[in-house]
Amino acid sequence: MTEARNTWFGSDTRYRAFTFVKYLTYVLLSFNVYLFLQEELAALEHTFTDGFELGQIIQVFSATIDTAAWVILLLLFELETSVLDDDKIKGPLKWTLHGIRGLCYVAVYWAFTGYYAELATLYEVTALPGIDLCGQLNQGWSLLITIDEYEPLSAANCAVTGDIYRLTGFDIVADADTLRDVQYLGWTDVINSGAWILVVIVLEIEVRLQLRGNLSDRIMEANKYLKFALYGLLFGAAAYWGYAGDFLDFWDASLWLFAFIFIEMNVFEWQYETQHQVDAEHPAGV
Repeated sequence: MTEARNTWFGSDTRYRAFTFVKYLTYVLLSFNVYLFLQEELAALEHTFTDGFELGQIIQVFSATIDTAAWVILLLLFELETSVLDDDKIKGPLKWTLHGIRGLCYVAVYWAFTGYYAELATLYEVTALPGIDLCGQLNQGWSLLITIDEYEPLSAANCAVTGDIYRLTGFDIVADADTLRDVQYLGWTDVINSGAWILVVIVLEIEVRLQLRGNLSDRIMEANKYLKFALYGLLFGAAAYWGYAGDFLDFWDASLWLFAFIFIEMNVFEWQYETQHQVDAEHPAGV
């Protein structure tokens, strides 16, 4: 008979179920890289129609680069917190993992600047008082629908009322209400990206302390309140995307929250196994 696994989850069945759902979530997140690439390629047909400079690539593909970097980071955290034994994470392997993770951190911060650049673009607008958009159908203009979503200006959608604005440097127009809603979504992108950066900094500290055997219950308790605030902010961003009807961002944000809850549970399991090993080697009263 196979000996039951001594686990923080209480039973082998719960642990296997946790593992299955965890890896399914990772697969879905990896597929989101493709979905964001398709969305941003579609948006590119209306934004940088004359091409873009190398320095603008992060503004054009911020979500794709951001998601790809986070997927790699997620898998690296999975390796360190669940797959690899502690005594194997040393030497060349340790520095390789840290090097790749460092590059991912650079990409994540770079993506954050891309989100901010996109937000700034949404505030660089020119008012077009009294303009009749139906008289501009041959200008090659596009109508802003929501963030990263546009439609060619046509007879079917040109009857826009209210104040009209044009994004400076682009052949894109929007009414005041749509522009305001998209600006809010832009702020949500920036806040969400910044909050995730703070989450991963806290998690990085926990992983390094655990590898050194210094991750105490007191530190975990202190970090709990900080992460509670950050995850609350991230839940708020996901809820707002759902409310605004931005399904892809809502779906992606929800999956990421699940994924990092799994990583947090990996850390709990990792800490449990370490403590169990210590207790086995040094029984009480011996």
